[in-house]
Amino acid sequence: MNSDGPFFEKVYKVAKLIPSGRVTSYGAIAEYLGTKGSARMVGWAMNKSHRPAENIPAHRVVNRNGLLTGKYHFGGPDVMKQLLEGEGIAVENDKILEFEKHFWDPSVELNI
Repeated sequence: MNSDGPFFEKVYKVAKLIPSGRVTSYGAIAEYLGTKGSARMVGWAMNKSHRPAENIPAHRVVNRNGLLTGKYHFGGPDVMKQLLEGEGIAVENDKILEFEKHFWDPSVELNI
């Protein structure tokens, strides 16, 4: 998959579990992995995940306020927004509307 190490691999495994039409945050993934405080590392993993063969839905990972902070890593400033809107998630001014409604918390959803 990727040569960035086991942490990135764990991040990608969680990201692949995010259902279509739902989003999570960098921090929620970090907390689920037992590395609370490493949200930035999760962001780095997402930024390196854009390889077609890996099929990681990085567009479903946003910051804790629902902002599309990683949008420039998708090949254009509107690609992340378009991917989310294609899954039924409304985005305005680079922020997910009704963020709480769409939020998927791996610590809850994956029952740790």
